[in-house]
Amino acid sequence: MTDVQTLIGYLDDLLKPQNFEDYGPNGLQVPGSVEVNVLASGVSAHAELFELAAGAGAQLLLVHHGLFWGAGTQVIDPVLKRRLQILFEADMALAAYHLPLDAHPEIGNNALIARALGAGELQRFAEHRGEPIGILAALPDEGLLRGDLFAAVAGVVGREPLVFDAGPERVRAVAIVSGAGSDYIEQAAAAGAQAFVTGEPAERVMAQARELGIHFIAAGHYATETFGIRTLGDHLAERFGLRHVFLDAPNPI
Repeated sequence: MTDVQTLIGYLDDLLKPQNFEDYGPNGLQVPGSVEVNVLASGVSAHAELFELAAGAGAQLLLVHHGLFWGAGTQVIDPVLKRRLQILFEADMALAAYHLPLDAHPEIGNNALIARALGAGELQRFAEHRGEPIGILAALPDEGLLRGDLFAAVAGVVGREPLVFDAGPERVRAVAIVSGAGSDYIEQAAAAGAQAFVTGEPAERVMAQARELGIHFIAAGHYATETFGIRTLGDHLAERFGLRHVFLDAPNPI
């Protein structure tokens, strides 16, 4: 058994959430059991995931997308009431790490996707309010033909991506911002990438990709953000002797 506060302190040291101006709070969001033997992880905080975690006997659920966003919750509506009830009845704590987990150079979503694509040299890029959250990855040797890259991305995320095939035949550098990263397509092109991988597309990106001459690959918001939280859970389990279960609640977005 490990104390929850020990785990949260370790995560804060590892991920350094204080460096990020995020969209919601990072760290412990809902208290529960003070000791942890079973750790569950998943992408997004919602009732289905909470029920899966309670069924797994978890004392701590670690997510990428937490319960609270923006200026904070002003009222508890029926949806939030049910979510909290599940956590309280299971005496299960909830912790969330968002941008710090996207950005981490070793166990972050973007770095893990880059390495899964075979990239060796990784550079940080895509500044969010002063802190880079993305990865610019150099593919090995002469890079990949564009069709091979599209297939490789599909293999990594386990689904067919939406592709705007607007770049060169051979891709040597790939920029990656998991989740809703469409805003960074111009930074990707300026950084010298021939392809940009993100989760979900914005309406404007088809035209932007064509005008910038860069391949745009939308591989799924959920699908691109399973990597970091699963790896983080495995890391904690190994370090603290916990049992970890990653809970897959797929989302086609």
